Amino acid sequence: MARYVDGFVLPVPTANLAAYKKMARLGRKVWMEHGALEYVEAVADDVKPGKWTSFPQAVKLKEGEVVVFAWITYKSRKHRDQVNAKVMADPRLKAMGSKSMPFDGKRMFWGGFKTIVEA
Repeated sequence: MARYVDGFVLPVPTANLAAYKKMARLGRKVWMEHGALEYVEAVADDVKPGKWTSFPQAVKLKEGEVVVFAWITYKSRKHRDQVNAKVMADPRLKAMGSKSMPFDGKRMFWGGFKTIVEA
């Protein structure tokens, strides 16, 4: 069964990891309550700069920061759009958006993907 995936890559200052985890736990709760199939946030453990490109280079990683790679899965793009509409209207996320984010959103990147192979 083909699914749809939203993927995210972002730099988080190591000093802000606890605040980021708190924010991510709220995100997980909100997305899952509104119908996401899976919500994962992962911190880089074996990620090195490459010769031409890499995760650290993609987010212009600075000293004292770590790369976070995250994804959310859905039944389809239509399902993703329905879930995200509910998520964006959720007052818990709106309240969070008014606070200072524990990462530099200008260096975050994301996108939606159709799966082609699953196990």
